[in-house]
Formats: sequence, C-alpha cells, structure tokens
Amino acid sequence: MKRTSRDIRTANRYEVLRQIIAESPASRQELAAATELSLATVATLVGELLDLGMITEVGFEDSAGGRPRGLVAVDAAGGALIGVDLAETYVRVELFDLALNVLARADEKMRPGENRPEQVVNHVASAVGSVVERAGIESARVLGAGVSVPGQVDRATGVCEYAPNWDWHDVPLQDLLAERISHPLYLDNPLRACAVAELWFGAARGRGDAVVVNLGTGVGAGLVLGGGVHRGVSNSAGEWGHTTLVLDGRPCHCGNRGCVETYTGAPGIMLNLREVSPHSPLLRPDDQTATVDALARGVASGDPVAVEVLESTARYVGAGIADLINLFNPEVVVLSSWVAAAFGEPLLDAVREAVTRHTLRRPLAATRIVLSPIPTDPVCLGAATFALEGALQAARKSKGTRATTPARTRGSGSGSGSGSGSGRP
Repeated sequence: MKRTSRDIRTANRYEVLRQIIAESPASRQELAAATELSLATVATLVGELLDLGMITEVGFEDSAGGRPRGLVAVDAAGGALIGVDLAETYVRVELFDLALNVLARADEKMRPGENRPEQVVNHVASAVGSVVERAGIESARVLGAGVSVPGQVDRATGVCEYAPNWDWHDVPLQDLLAERISHPLYLDNPLRACAVAELWFGAARGRGDAVVVNLGTGVGAGLVLGGGVHRGVSNSAGEWGHTTLVLDGRPCHCGNRGCVETYTGAPGIMLNLREVSPHSPLLRPDDQTATVDALARGVASGDPVAVEVLESTARYVGAGIADLINLFNPEVVVLSSWVAAAFGEPLLDAVREAVTRHTLRRPLAATRIVLSPIPTDPVCLGAATFALEGALQAARKSKGTRATTPARTRGSGSGSGSGSGSGRP
C-alpha cells in the first residue's frame, strides 16, 4: 500500500523521537545526522514533539566557534506507555515512562488449557489494572497499551487470525480487550516486538540487517531488513517456527509435520528429553518452565542427559538458523526469549558450532550470533513502542495539543514479533 505524505511525516516524527529516547540529550544537528533527515525537517519535527509534550528543551552545548546548540531530551513524565507480553503460559505487563524506563510490572500465570479468549482477556485486564495502580499514575496519562499476541495478528482490526498453540481462529481480541481496558490498544505479535526492542536498545541497534530468533513455547524470527522491521504483505513474515525442518517429522499444532517449532520450542525440548531419557527426573510433564530450568541446571552441573538434550536441541536450532543466514545474510542473529535466556552461553556455544556445519562460508563470515543483551522482557519493551507509535499517529497536529489523550485507534504498531511464545513467566 502506497504511503501518504502524512504516513511519511508520522514515520519521520517517530524516528526522531526514537533517536532522542536512545541518545538524550541531543541537538537538532545530531538528530539530523543520525536520521539522515534535513536539519530543517528535524527542526520542524522537534517543534511538533515539544508541542505534544513528549520532549523538552534542556539547555545548550558549545559548538566549535559557532552558536551554542540547543539540546532536547525526552520528557519522561510527559506520559506513560503499557507493554503486554501475552504468551501461552503467562501474561506479563510492564508500565513505562516516555524514556521507556519500567515503572511497574505485573505477572499472571495461565494454567494449561486456560486459553479461551475470555480467560485470556481477564488475565490481561487484571494485570494492566495492577500496573497502573502500582505506578500510582492517573489513567489519563497512559498514552496507550501495546499488546503482543502469539500468532498471526491483523494490526488494522486487532483480530488474532490464527494462534496455533491455542487453536484460535479469527478472535476479535482487541474488541474483547476494549470492553475491559479503557486505554488505546495496539496489537501485534512477539516477533515484531522483540525485533523492535533489539533495534532500539539491543544487539540490532545500528544494524541494517538482523534476525531476532525467539525461543519460547513457540519459536519464530523477527526480521530487520534495510534498517526497519520486515512485516510481509499480510503482517505474517517471520513464521520460521512453521518452516519444515524434518520431512514427515513430529506433528505440529499448525497441521504440518516436522516444523522447526516442534524440535526447538519448549514442548519440543521436552520431547527431546523424553527421547533421550523417558523417565528422567529432569522432566516435569505439565510444566515447561520447570523442565527447561531443570535442564539448564543440569547442563551447568554436567549432567550427561541434560547436556545431550541441549546438544540435540542446538543442532536443530543451528540448522534452522543456518537457513536464515543463507536466506537473509544478516549482520547479527540474536537469540531471544525465555528458553534462550535460561540456557544462556552453553546454548549459544552449541548453536554457533551447529550453524557452521550448515551455513555457506561467505554469509557466515559476516554474521555474529549473540544472546539478547536486554535485561528486562524484550516483548514488553517492544510492545510499549507499538503504543508510542500509535500515540504519535493519533496525536492532533494543532499546536499545543498534547498526546496524553489520543483518540482510540486500532492496530498501529511500531515495527516489531510471530506465532511464538516469548518472554519468561
């Protein structure tokens, strides 16, 4: 779809604000250089952000022999943003100020089978209400809530079109959430959320091409191509977890067999463990997190069963990542989400070794494979940026209009996730 001049202006405003958040304080000249926009355009956009109350003037810096340069910074108290990490086994909600500092957090577990839409909505609404209360802020200061939903999401309508692990089809999730949550809502999925988080604050920052691999209950790949998040024509790019790894292999929730997810997601890792040692005490049949934690501890202590399961899993992950490197030739591949965080360096080392066996030499030489350096939940952080971009799109352009009460809009999203489970419960 062709972008209008208003779309381009909103995107430029968002890019300038993103740079200010990352580099506060900053001069207009520095912003122009970083964004590759003209100084005149940056000056206009900075004026709009000042009028919206999102940034503030913070003094001057000396310039060599010239006039002092005015500096601007994010007005952290100018509003609040909510990021929701909705995964198959839990809901995590974080409330941020405009500098994307976490002010409050709430977690709710979801029991196995507790995945009917009304049950999920109850958990999300409860956690959202909890963070607003804990932060002690007025509801009107919340610019919006970004919600990361596992599965394929229509950003324009807020419909979860397909979530294979829940067997959801065409669930009007945004409408259901809007009955319980008064803030503007912006839905997308965790692959986009993680990709944006890494692009802003993590290993993909300053990179033109990156792949963010989510390893959780489900798996997927957030794609950063040409400096921006790649969504695909139907917002479905990155469904790496549902590409075929083993012909006629394990059955997958999506209806296919041998998908990457069935060997590398948390349930797949539990199957890997059963194949190695069916009666292992490391296995917690009804608890993915406890099983992965037990395996991680076993690897750290040298337990031979745990080490064999890690190496088996890493071979599958490495083969799948090799395909991504051969296809997209990225500068960096980031291992993200709670499974990657639990196993840490031993998984990273084993994956790197496996990748070398399956990747073409030239693209591999140009690619770094790293763990996500983001210390908090990257999905919540990325989801909060959905709300930030949505607030900019909804903000009125008349001078002096603040962005603290944007009109309710649907599915704006900042460039960020996939049919994958993401952050850790």
